Amino acid sequence: MPVVVVVVVAVMRGDGGGLKGARGRQGRGAAVAGRWRRVAVILLALAYAASMLVVFLGGGAGGVAVAGAGAGALRQRGAPAPAGSVYRSHLVLDRLLPELRASSASRPHPLMTPQNKKSGKRWAPCITKKLRRSELPPSNGFLIIEANGGLNQQRISICDAVAVASLLNATLVTPAFHLNSVWRDSSKFGDIFDEDHFIGSLRKYIRVVKELPEDAFVNFDHNISMIPNMRTKAFSSESYYLQKVLPKLLELGAVRIAPFSNRLAHSVPPNIQALRCFANYEALRFSEPIRMLGTNMVDRMIKMSSLTGGKYISVHLRFEEDMLAFSCCIYDGGWRESIEMENARERSWRGKFHRPGRVINPEANRRNGKCPLTPLEVGMMLQGMGFGNTTSLYVASGKIYNAEKYMTPLRQLFPLLQTKDTLASPEELAQFKGHSSRLAALDYTVCLQSEEFVTTQGSNFPHFLMGHRRYLYGGNAKTIKPDKRKLVALFDNPNIRWDRFKRQMQDIHRHSESKGFGVRKPNGSISIYTLPMPDCMCQRAEP
Repeated sequence: MPVVVVVVVAVMRGDGGGLKGARGRQGRGAAVAGRWRRVAVILLALAYAASMLVVFLGGGAGGVAVAGAGAGALRQRGAPAPAGSVYRSHLVLDRLLPELRASSASRPHPLMTPQNKKSGKRWAPCITKKLRRSELPPSNGFLIIEANGGLNQQRISICDAVAVASLLNATLVTPAFHLNSVWRDSSKFGDIFDEDHFIGSLRKYIRVVKELPEDAFVNFDHNISMIPNMRTKAFSSESYYLQKVLPKLLELGAVRIAPFSNRLAHSVPPNIQALRCFANYEALRFSEPIRMLGTNMVDRMIKMSSLTGGKYISVHLRFEEDMLAFSCCIYDGGWRESIEMENARERSWRGKFHRPGRVINPEANRRNGKCPLTPLEVGMMLQGMGFGNTTSLYVASGKIYNAEKYMTPLRQLFPLLQTKDTLASPEELAQFKGHSSRLAALDYTVCLQSEEFVTTQGSNFPHFLMGHRRYLYGGNAKTIKPDKRKLVALFDNPNIRWDRFKRQMQDIHRHSESKGFGVRKPNGSISIYTLPMPDCMCQRAEP
C-alpha cells in the first residue's frame, strides 16, 4: 500500500499569531521561540527518517511529501524513485567487495602506467613576456579591500585587487581578511602568505604597502570605516572602475571596497590579465612556516609511496558537517543525522532553508550530482579506476562529519591513506590549529605536488588547484573530476557486477584525462585561476 508522509512545520517567526503575541509578554518570548525551534527540528528529523523508511522498506513505491523540508516532495505518489535518487552506495560496496579484493593484485597500477602525451606544442608559463614594464607614475591614492571567505576565495580577492590597483594607478594596502562566520579564522595576511615577497615581487608593476600611512589615515580620523566603501557589484568591468571608482579615489585620496570577492570581471585587458596571473602564480607564496611544513609533508608522502615509484594521488574530500548541511542531501545516518544536519543549518544560515516558497528536494539534489561524495564512494570509484590498496592516498579535508563511521571504509580500501593529522606530528600542527586557512594551505601544498588530484565537490579549492597544476605541468591539470550524475546511478544499483562497474569507472577516468587540457575563451565564464591558458601561458614546440 502506498505510504504518504506529510509533515507541516510551522515555525512562527513573529509575523502573525502566537509567537508575535508571546513576544509582547515579559520574560516569555525567548523561551517560546526556543521551544518552537526545537519542535521544528524534531518534526523535520521525523520527516527525514520517515522518508528514508519508506524508501528502504517500500522500495520507493510510496510517495513522500515533506512540506518545509521537501524530502522527496516532488515525486508522484506511487512512483518509484528514479535511479540515483537514494543513497545505497554502502549496499553496492557489500556486493562488490569480494570481487574487488580478488582482482586487486592482478591489476596494472595507473600510476606506474606511462600516460599518452599530446603531440605537438606544449604550454609553458610566459607571464613576464606579457607584462608591461615602465616607471610607475605618481599614485592616485590608496586602495583598501577586504578579502572574505576561505583560503582560495581570499586568493581571488588578493589577485583581483592587484589588477584593480593597476587599473586605477592606486597604491594597494595589503588586504585585510574578513572573519567569516563559517571559516572562523582570525589569520592576518602575513600569517598565510609571505608579505615581504608579495610586496617585493610586485614593485615594478604596482605599489603595495602594509598599512595606510599616518598622513593619509589622519584624514579619516584614524577610522577605516570613515573611508567610503564603494560597494562594488560582482564581476564589475574595467570601465566601471575607471568611471565610478577612480573619480572618488582622486577626490578623497583613498577608497575602500568590502567585500571584494569576485569584484572584477573575468575578461580584462591583456596586461591586466597578465598581472592577475603574476600575482597568483609568482607573487603569492605561503608564509615560511607553512612552506617548511608543507615541503616536509610532501617529502614524507613521496617516501611512503615507494611501491608506486614515489607517486601518490590526492583527494579533496568535502564531507564536513557544514557542507553536508548546506547540500540538504540524505545519507544513511537516520534520524540522528537528520537532526544534526538541521541544527547545523540553523546555526550557520538561520531560517534560510525555511523561507516561504523554499522547496528542498534531496532526491533531485543527488540525481543532479549536487551531493558531496562520501569517503566510501570515493574509495569505490578509485578502486574501479585501478588504484589498488598499494596506492598512497592523501586526503585533504576539514573535519569529516562522523569520521569514525564514514572514513573507515576508505581506510580499509586504501590502507596507505594519509592526512595532515597523520603526516605531521601534533607538535608540528600546533601553530596552525584553529586556523582553517593555514591548514587548508598545507593541504593545498601536498595536493599540488601529487601525481593525480581528485576533486569530489565544486569549490574554490579544486578550481584554484587545477589552474595551478596546469601552470606547473605543461597545461595538464592531471585531475580526476567525475561526473557525479553518472556516478550516483551506478551507486544506486546493488546488483551491478564488478566488471561493469570497473569499466564505467575507467571510462570516467579517461574522460577526466581528456579534459585535463583546456583553453579559456576570451569572454567565457571560467577564470584564469582555473584555466591559465592562454593568458598566463604560451605554446611552445616540443623539443
